[in-house]
Amino acid sequence: MRWNDEDLDEGPVPKWHQLAQRLRSAVVKGEFAQGDLLPSETELTRRFGISRTTAATALRALEQDRLVRRRPGHGTVVLPPPIDQPLTLLSSFSEDMRGRGLTAGYRESAVTVAIPPPDAAAAFGLADGDHVVAIDRMLLAEGEPIAHSRCWLAPHAVDPSAPPSADELDRGSLYAWIERNSGSRVATADEHIEGATAGAALARRLAVPRGAAVLVARRLSRDASGRPVELATITYRADRYRYRIELVRP
Repeated sequence: MRWNDEDLDEGPVPKWHQLAQRLRSAVVKGEFAQGDLLPSETELTRRFGISRTTAATALRALEQDRLVRRRPGHGTVVLPPPIDQPLTLLSSFSEDMRGRGLTAGYRESAVTVAIPPPDAAAAFGLADGDHVVAIDRMLLAEGEPIAHSRCWLAPHAVDPSAPPSADELDRGSLYAWIERNSGSRVATADEHIEGATAGAALARRLAVPRGAAVLVARRLSRDASGRPVELATITYRADRYRYRIELVRP
């Protein structure tokens, strides 16, 4: 039975909830594929004899579940499933995507040599005026922007006099480049995650509306000896990326 084969019940369950459940099930089962448009409020109103407010509430519930995105003037679009990142797993972005069968990509890569901010200088044990390599780039999955990354790299891991080129970074993993060129291998990391909203510039780069929810991860990566290698801030689209935590009761 398809989602629109039967009328909504007149029972105690609100009609917006019934409709949201049907549409949610249809998306999960693949009746609506990624990129498809869901029926409009007008179409839902006509099919089920409900108000536009009821139809809008049902669609808004799906948007809150990150199954769809409502675009004024375009309709309600089915989103790809969000990418889950286990909090116990440390990997580069390309390793993470490859493990999921997705193609990682990069764009707008920029490599500079500059004096780092105080938190990076303190983490790396630098003297005043010391320079390090900074890398700014967009992270893509199947060609779609997923996150923006800004990182500072310790001099022992990436020599400021011989940084990677933007072309090299566009072709693959930063962690792999570091290991190949300096022998430093990222082994552990401390990471703090918080919610935020995208400003105008970041929203354009991530292809989301201004004010959209994002996840900001601040990570200090270390090698096996405990030396800091990288201090990074990675800002993820909250509609396409989520963290998963497995909890064990003692």
